[in-house]
Amino acid sequence: MMGLANASTPEVFVLLGFSTRPSLEPVLFIFVLIFYVVSIVGNSIIILVSCIDVHLHTPMYFFLTNLSFLDISFITSIVPQLLVSLWGPQKTISYSGCVVQFYISHWLGATECVLLAVMSYDRYAAICKPLHYVVIMHLWLCVGLAFTSWLGGLTTSIVGSTLTMLLPLCGNNHIDHFICEMPLIMQLACVDTSLNEIEMYLASFIFVVLPLVLILVSYGHIAQAVLKIKSAEGRRKAINTCSSHMAVVTLFYGSIIFMYLQPAKSNSHEQGKFIALFYTVVTPMLNPLIYTLRNKDVKRAFRHIFLDKCCGFAEK
Repeated sequence: MMGLANASTPEVFVLLGFSTRPSLEPVLFIFVLIFYVVSIVGNSIIILVSCIDVHLHTPMYFFLTNLSFLDISFITSIVPQLLVSLWGPQKTISYSGCVVQFYISHWLGATECVLLAVMSYDRYAAICKPLHYVVIMHLWLCVGLAFTSWLGGLTTSIVGSTLTMLLPLCGNNHIDHFICEMPLIMQLACVDTSLNEIEMYLASFIFVVLPLVLILVSYGHIAQAVLKIKSAEGRRKAINTCSSHMAVVTLFYGSIIFMYLQPAKSNSHEQGKFIALFYTVVTPMLNPLIYTLRNKDVKRAFRHIFLDKCCGFAEK
């Protein structure tokens, strides 16, 4: 009976988060709240501008709209609970809330990896096959690639998360993080988790490593094509076409790689929390800034919609 009780499912989980640094929590609360608001506003503007301006009805902005919607969903699945934890002594999250959080975050994280690979293929087609770009990236292919990205992420989330939730837990409901993650839930299990670990590594290879390989291959071909362009102006335009996507990929994968390449020191887990905070809160905020600040089409569409139409500042 005692073993069965210990294996029972807890009603709540305690997310320890940054509780070991209580003086830091108010500062983090302010920064996280600011980043959250900027992320929601910035990504919403990109979605709105891309839908309204007919000049942005292209494959690139179709995928960018998907990425912006994904970023809004991803950050919203994590930040409200994080803000509650940072604001006061309440560090708990209900069992159902924890389940929903890591189902959604797992789904959207895997989807973003695939979507970034799809966007790199779009840039490859635009630069390496410019004369056939419209034929290659036709509407139904774009819709199919986007749908595959979302469906693939959902599938791996359902499989991995469900296998994790079937594990009997050992009574300990304390999670030393600010979010519910599969590896951390697996650590609470009182049975062998080898099957879950195999599934997790396999899913990581398919949805993290393979998309990264496809991105590198695409940009390898793009680099070769750019080097063949004789004019400096042509090379500059080609590089500008890819620079925003390259910056987003670097931020997303750079933070993930840095987190998993940390040395196994006692403080590495604390460092991992800050890195996780970066790619869950900061990266979704930076993505719209990168695409608006470095993209003339988006800036022109933004001025046209919000200044000319809404504010009546049309040029005479």
